[in-house]
Formats: sequence, structure tokens, C-alpha cells
Amino acid sequence: MSRIVRTGDTPAKTRNAHRRSCAEVIRLLAQKPSFDDEAKDMAAFLVFSLRGIGDTIESSAGVWDERNYWKKAEALRHKWRWTTKKSDELGKLVVEGKWQMLAPHIIELIPHFSDVTITAITRTPDWWVGARRALIKEFEGKATS
Repeated sequence: MSRIVRTGDTPAKTRNAHRRSCAEVIRLLAQKPSFDDEAKDMAAFLVFSLRGIGDTIESSAGVWDERNYWKKAEALRHKWRWTTKKSDELGKLVVEGKWQMLAPHIIELIPHFSDVTITAITRTPDWWVGARRALIKEFEGKATS
């Protein structure tokens, strides 16, 4: 019997796509002189991308747990635990409109994405348009429930 190779989306592939998105948005935000409407949407998109990274961790760690590689699973969880914390912090700042406080938090993210090589920007504004509105709507939904 031959080995089955999955060619579809895997948590690692999804995580790498989110990491690429984060790296590109951080670079583009660094080039912005101020927080205009596009930069505000980009910051919200960054929140969603960080959350996406965090979402892939548990499914990857679960696979290691099933194989009784619990040390490896815990190491993976530990390595990426910061994504959930940072997405919550940034999300709160974006929803509250505290743009002057956002820059230091974004600067703290740079070392986490320094290994992502960007030769050309592949994400267009279509990726983040409306992200701030979606984030605010999501926070309002949590507040009412």
C-alpha cells in the first residue's frame, strides 16, 4: 500500500499564508505617514491575520498529541501563544480608535516576522478593505451577548 500525501490546505500552509499577510501589512503600515482609513483597515486586517495564526496552532498541536508527541505539541503552543494575546491587544486598540498607541505594538511584532522574505507585495487593498468595520461589528456582537 502506498503512502497518502495530502496536497490540500494544511494548518502549516494556512499559518504561513497568515504570516506572509502579517509581514506585508506591517511593511506597508511602516511606510504610512499617518493612520488614514486604509491604515486603520490594515491594522484590523493584522488582527484577523494574527488570530488566523493562533487558530492553526491547536489543530497542528492536536496532531502531535494524537501521536503522543506531547512535548512537541506543547512547544508549538508555547511558541505561538503570543499571537492570541497580541491580536486581542491590537483588536481592542483598533476598536477603541487609539491609533497613537498602536504603533509601539506593531513595532513589537516585527521580530516575529523577520524571517518572512518579501520581495514583492502580493496583497492588494482588497484583502483589508472593510476589516475595521468587521472587527468593530464583531466586538459589538460580543458586548451585547
